[in-house]
Amino acid sequence: MMACAATSVGFTIPQLLRGTGRIFPTHSALVVLRHSAFCYCTVNGTTKSKRKMDHLERTANNFRQEMISQAKVCGISNESETVKRLRLAITNKDFTFKAGQWVDFFIPGVSVVGGFSICSSPGLLERDGILELAVKHAVHPPAHWIHTECTLDSEVALRVGGDFFFDPQPGDPPVKLVLIAGGVGINPLFAILLHIADLHEYQESKGYGYKIGTVKLYYSAKNTNELLFKKNILGLMNAFPGKITCRFHVTQQSSQICKELQPYVTEGRISEEDLEKHVSKDTLWYICGPPPMIESISKLLANIGVSRDCVFFEKWW
Repeated sequence: MMACAATSVGFTIPQLLRGTGRIFPTHSALVVLRHSAFCYCTVNGTTKSKRKMDHLERTANNFRQEMISQAKVCGISNESETVKRLRLAITNKDFTFKAGQWVDFFIPGVSVVGGFSICSSPGLLERDGILELAVKHAVHPPAHWIHTECTLDSEVALRVGGDFFFDPQPGDPPVKLVLIAGGVGINPLFAILLHIADLHEYQESKGYGYKIGTVKLYYSAKNTNELLFKKNILGLMNAFPGKITCRFHVTQQSSQICKELQPYVTEGRISEEDLEKHVSKDTLWYICGPPPMIESISKLLANIGVSRDCVFFEKWW
């Protein structure tokens, strides 16, 4: 549900409450921030505590924009039986993000701040002023609100953060990417995949811009029903044959796999053998999923000689 890279805990109240000279948070957003900061200070967020850390604590040392922007829900759909996909209209023209980053999610009347990875591309925001999130049902108050109370035209506030992203510049050397997702950890990697598609389209139409190498997505879930964005991913493979490829892995499939997906599905976990064929000096590895999966894949990559400098990850808790 909430994403954060492996960071240590600790922030100061002035840092948390810092505003922006151009756009000020709404009153409700400021109340949420202050309440969250107060809870942090009074409960004592030490690593010895058995209390589960919240999103603001876990990401305290991550990069954050100062600006908090209002957003309005303009679309709600079921991405799966347990995941809702939100479309949010952003009116603030200064709002930007990089593919792979997350947002602090402020809800009027809800004291807990959510943290959700963006699953749409920066290009969609630039073209249409739209940002998308895919949120799994949970008892955590922000996720619970999205699944039970959020409606069209609901208003929230967002602030971008995160150090996990892919944002190449036109003069950068081309690289190959391997994206490895577990469960709902697909969100930031799907945003990166969509951004890569935008880079391909720009380069093909203009004849210049960043030229990306091949991209391979490995995506593991319990069964095909829990594979999010699968139709979109198949569409990207068809639109960019040989440039974008994907292998779905399912670990607890009990029903028959549909014909459309069969050529792309492997039953079983992502293996060392799957990954070693992609090892090269110009390959970057992006991983997002639950902590045990991150640790398992990291060990596999170390075993096949991948440098730690080429591996980037985001843990979902």
